[in-house]
Amino acid sequence: ALLVESGGGLVQPGGSLRLSCTASGFTISTHHMNWYRQSPGKEREWLATISSDGTRTDYAPSTNARFTISRDIVKNTVYLQMNRLKPEDTAVYYCNGISGLGSDYWGQGTQVTVSS
Repeated sequence: ALLVESGGGLVQPGGSLRLSCTASGFTISTHHMNWYRQSPGKEREWLATISSDGTRTDYAPSTNARFTISRDIVKNTVYLQMNRLKPEDTAVYYCNGISGLGSDYWGQGTQVTVSS
């Protein structure tokens, strides 16, 4: 099983990015899918979850309603739309998929840098 993130890059403060996470070897509809991030010197931080049936989304308070998690079952892909980005959002962003059967998959991460 594999998760591949993409969509990171350099963006100015106030800008937007959409991260993608494409799964292979398993279907996202059987897994809760999560986004995390990690900044240098800090612990990995949970950001958002979309449930396996797609009916529920949850967000960390730090996202302040600026981030939206979604998915495309046909493409087996999860997204994180990030708006009004701030320099403190600079981090490596990771995708994660977990199931009740114990599977726990992580992507390699994608760098997001918010700077003028």
